[in-house]
Amino acid sequence: MKNRKAAFERFVYGVFLLIGLVTVGCVLLITVYLVIAGLPAIREIGLVQFLFGKVWASTAAEPSYGILPFILTSVYGTAGAIVIGVPVGFLTAVYLAKLAPKGVKSAVGTAVSLLAGIPSVVYGLVGMIVLVPAIREAFRLPDGASLFAAILVLAVMILPSIVKVSVTALEAVPKEYEDASLSLGATPVETYFSVSVPAAKSGIAAAVVLGVGRAIGEAMAVMMVCGNVANMPSLFGSVRFLTTAVATEMSYSSGLQRQALFSIALVLFLFIMLINACLNFFLKRDKEGAK
Repeated sequence: MKNRKAAFERFVYGVFLLIGLVTVGCVLLITVYLVIAGLPAIREIGLVQFLFGKVWASTAAEPSYGILPFILTSVYGTAGAIVIGVPVGFLTAVYLAKLAPKGVKSAVGTAVSLLAGIPSVVYGLVGMIVLVPAIREAFRLPDGASLFAAILVLAVMILPSIVKVSVTALEAVPKEYEDASLSLGATPVETYFSVSVPAAKSGIAAAVVLGVGRAIGEAMAVMMVCGNVANMPSLFGSVRFLTTAVATEMSYSSGLQRQALFSIALVLFLFIMLINACLNFFLKRDKEGAK
């Protein structure tokens, strides 16, 4: 009986190990493919010209492949979505996890889950039909398709990831922590923000990372509301993101243009990796400082 149990445990361990290796292998394959497909264009165009060039004219008689407008637009758009979405999502998560009555928590939780299940194209369609005309009329612009519209759409799209993961992290905080704080005279709200939130910091940080990944990697919804023009970014001007640049031109690209699009995908991939690495570094430093 013991031998069977040990054999079963070894089998389960092997299955989990295999699944983990497959996951790591998929990431490595994607990385290698993007590097192989993207480096030739960077070599031919030049790294400085590719990253810091301000003109993207891939179909012109004399093509230019500068992606600085795409990089800055993606950075500004993601930052704007985080500035709007993270506080709203975080405060919603604290309310749902600690303050909301059961009925309200169930209703809002269901609504958040529905938001997570809505396809990107639906967000883009609603933004194009409702949000873009509203921005045009409110600010008296020639066209409401702009970076501002994209920021608002992305802020809504990242809410489900931030809310659901943060709620899970906050609910996992041991109740003894909160009881000890309350027994020392702290109010419930003080306890939640001074004890529960710091204890759930790693989970909330993971929620923010998921939100950043969703914002910086979104293409379809952004394409429908940003104007999709390769301009230097301005809040109420038509812009193009890194993701929309790839999605827009990949279907008819060839030669150096196609290789340049793979280089854009490589830059986008490195952005996400850099964000994850920086966040893990700061979290690890905070844990070591706490010790």
